[in-house]
Amino acid sequence: MSAEVTKEIELEIAYVLFVDIVGYSKLVTSEQRRLLELLNQVVRQSEHFRSAEAKHRLLTVPTGDGMALVFYNTPQAPVECALEISTAASEHPELKLRMGIHSGPVSGVVDVSGRSNIAGAGINIAQRVMDCGDAGHILVSKHMAEDLEAVRPLEATSARAGGMRGKARRARFGRQSLHRRPWESRGAAKVCPGTT
Repeated sequence: MSAEVTKEIELEIAYVLFVDIVGYSKLVTSEQRRLLELLNQVVRQSEHFRSAEAKHRLLTVPTGDGMALVFYNTPQAPVECALEISTAASEHPELKLRMGIHSGPVSGVVDVSGRSNIAGAGINIAQRVMDCGDAGHILVSKHMAEDLEAVRPLEATSARAGGMRGKARRARFGRQSLHRRPWESRGAAKVCPGTT
């Protein structure tokens, strides 16, 4: 095994933002393609996406109906990126997104076609967290919330300064939800077991 492949499969802790388009599978192919292109455009315009990409501290993994963004810089980066994506997506009502964020181990893998890819609990749990949400939700795992609080309190992030309230609503298993003010009337998101 070459040194390059060995380095690729080392386990690292990453901060994963999982994004998908709600109702994607019910759309006709041309609309799926259009919304994926719009999502890619919105994500690429995010300041935190561009910054992490320029520093080579970001991996992107397409998932068919969305993407996983794997950040290797700070725990705030995926949260800030999610908030920027949410703000930009609000200008396109047809683009209904849900997002989940988790910090955990990931490693590089070589897929069946010989290309580099990424796998691990960090990716899997971020997807599970996202699956608990509805359109417009940004959900954060308990582990990710603890990482954020270790750096600085969630309420002190620029999310609050940018018109978003980083108010934590704790469900029984400890997942937290970041809400835009209009979302608060929905109450706490569903309880989704196994995402701590």
